[in-house]
Amino acid sequence: MCGILGGNVKTWNYDEGIKKISHRGPDGSRINSLSEITLAFTRLAIMDLNDRAMQPMTSEDEKVWIVFNGEIYGFSKLKRELQKEFSFNTTSDTEVILNAYLKYGDGFIDKIDGMFAIAIVDFRTKELKLYRDRAGIKPLYYYYNGDKFAFASELKAITTTCTDVDFEIDYTALYDYLFYGYIPTPKTFYKNCFKLPAGVRLIYSLQERKIIKKEKYWTLHVNTSVGRKKSKEDIEEAIRHLITKSVKEQMVADVKVGTYLSGGIDSSIVSYECYRNDESIHAFSIGFEDKKFDETMYAREMASKYDIHFLNKTLSSNEIKNLKGLLKRCYDEPYADTSAYPTFLLSQMAKQDVTVVLTGDGGDELFGGYPSCVRLQEVSKGIKVDKICDLLYWKYFGKIDISSTFGEFYKSRCTVIDNKMKQLARLWKIDKDYDVLWYLKKYYIPDLPPMSRSKYLDFKTYMTDDVLTKVDRASMAVSLEARIPFLSRELIEYAFSLSQEECFSGGQLKGCLKDAYAEIIPSDILYRKKQGFCVPRGYTGTRHNEKEVIRILRDEWRMA
Repeated sequence: MCGILGGNVKTWNYDEGIKKISHRGPDGSRINSLSEITLAFTRLAIMDLNDRAMQPMTSEDEKVWIVFNGEIYGFSKLKRELQKEFSFNTTSDTEVILNAYLKYGDGFIDKIDGMFAIAIVDFRTKELKLYRDRAGIKPLYYYYNGDKFAFASELKAITTTCTDVDFEIDYTALYDYLFYGYIPTPKTFYKNCFKLPAGVRLIYSLQERKIIKKEKYWTLHVNTSVGRKKSKEDIEEAIRHLITKSVKEQMVADVKVGTYLSGGIDSSIVSYECYRNDESIHAFSIGFEDKKFDETMYAREMASKYDIHFLNKTLSSNEIKNLKGLLKRCYDEPYADTSAYPTFLLSQMAKQDVTVVLTGDGGDELFGGYPSCVRLQEVSKGIKVDKICDLLYWKYFGKIDISSTFGEFYKSRCTVIDNKMKQLARLWKIDKDYDVLWYLKKYYIPDLPPMSRSKYLDFKTYMTDDVLTKVDRASMAVSLEARIPFLSRELIEYAFSLSQEECFSGGQLKGCLKDAYAEIIPSDILYRKKQGFCVPRGYTGTRHNEKEVIRILRDEWRMA
């Protein structure tokens, strides 16, 4: 895990830019000024701790260069194939990517799985190529004004590096933030700065000084059918096999590895699979003094059942209040998920003991763990939904009584939100016809059965821009690598190959996942009501609360 940076203007300040993200890689940095581009790298050593694995890395003829943030899983198999043609000087996955590109060209991306942000400079074609992993686990930002180009792991590296750029706020992005609680991809806080979407390749011509291609290199195919074709037993076996395989591959490291154990289903499964691979594994948990929000009793139960080494900490309100400014410092743009605070403190605790952790993130999006999945199914049976507008206001800002109609709910629930948004829209000169739902409409597939529709929407939006962003920034702020076993390519594709009935076995949220681990995870963990990693109101407010969204703008950004 590391930080990457690059740009095509020689006079930009790459030294200060890479220092801004040194928390992502405190084990060394390097800057290479090449003929038409500068590449910079800061390293967190995980694989091959020797300096020979340092980046930027280049081919023998120095015609192809790479900087890479992330980890490639199961890369040993690909390396064995490549060893028939290439000599390897390291045991790192970076060299495997480089040689795979030399052999397969752009097709190398189909040969790898993992979490990654990759930048390849190919002087043979005079091109810079950027790739972001399929789920969007690793961040990749870029600046482009029609001529000048820069990229980096975090926005602050770009704004620091590009010394001659006057970064202007994109007020439509801020308006989006009021609704979502984050700024949706591809937008950022600034005009001409963008997030590269997950599963996308961008090609910039160094000679023509323009983006010549931006395209998907991977498409997630979703089962649109209804009914059950696969047997319950086959699904359970496949799920256990794929999770076991993913955890085993993601535990490979030359440093100590641990796991997060919240007491929920997903982290319990990951911790169990980690324990099967290494009985000395350490599991980390964090709780709250307010017992309504504390889940550590379940985490402790899971750890006790398998004798997993368990470390936990109970947070006081003062510890979180002392983190004022954390969201601006870590996220570089307005971000309102206050569970970032305990995630940061959990990462800080884990870093004292390990360098890598495996988390349970992604399970809700793959197997449908959010109550909105069930609610949409119920609504679809008897209440006409005005496309997605009413549903989504509920989904992101509150609860709805099932006996009411969405129209009534929308009218009553959105008054405060709408009034504030209208007020700020005038202040920020937002076009009156601007549609804040553009992001969700982009991934809304009406042909999908309701519960499958909801989980796909979460996977493409909320997971990438909220959940994974939260975990990446909070963990990397303390130089800790967080890996996400549920988001292996095979597991993603299998989960979305299931029909609604196969996934939500027995009509339950995560039904097939619960069935697969029914004999392994304690039943009171498997079948208890979903709680979520929320912060008590006495700490900072609840996440995605409309007042909290405005507070972040006011207190951290001096706006609104």
